[in-house]
This record gives sequence, structure tokens and C-alpha cells, in this order.
Amino acid sequence: MAGIFGLAGMSAASADVTAPVVKKVALTPEQKAAFDAAKAAFKTAQAERHAAITAVKAAVASAKGVKDAAIAAATTKDARIAARSAFKGTVASARAAVPVKPVRPVRP
Repeated sequence: MAGIFGLAGMSAASADVTAPVVKKVALTPEQKAAFDAAKAAFKTAQAERHAAITAVKAAVASAKGVKDAAIAAATTKDARIAARSAFKGTVASARAAVPVKPVRPVRP
């Protein structure tokens, strides 16, 4: 170990002094309660977002099947374009229904 510090041009004592010591401070009961409530709210929001994403995936898959069937049955180019634009509208509205990603609470 001393050989590594010797090659770098510093002593082992100076390397140990530069490392800061971080002490954990106990939370007050109010802080702990607030943090626990924030964690619970985060978990709930996260679960709601995952459920919404699952629902959107199912809705998009269903809309894709409808789009493919409409394109296959279409006899004109305008009908195919209308089926694609209806699919895009469905996807856009489904994506808009997904809540934003929740922010993880920070320990006070």
C-alpha cells in the first residue's frame, strides 16, 4: 500500500485525512412520519403508473388489431390513411392517460 502512495507522490497519512466522515443523524418523530408518508405516496403513485402502462399496452394492442383489419378491408388509399390516423389518435390519447413518473422522496 505504501508503495502505491509512494509512486503517486503522497503519504498514506495524507490519503486517510482527506476522506470525510459522514455521521447519520436520527430523524425526529415528525420527520420520520413525514418521510414514511412520502414513501407510501410514492409507492402508490408508482403502482398506479405501472397499472396505467399495462392498460395502455392492452389498448394499443387492441387498436393495432382493429387498424390491421381496417387496412386489410380497405379498398381505397384514403380508407387506409384514415385507419392509420385513427390508430395514431388512439395511441396518442392512451399515452396521454399515463401519469408522469413519480419523484422518489428524499430522506430529510
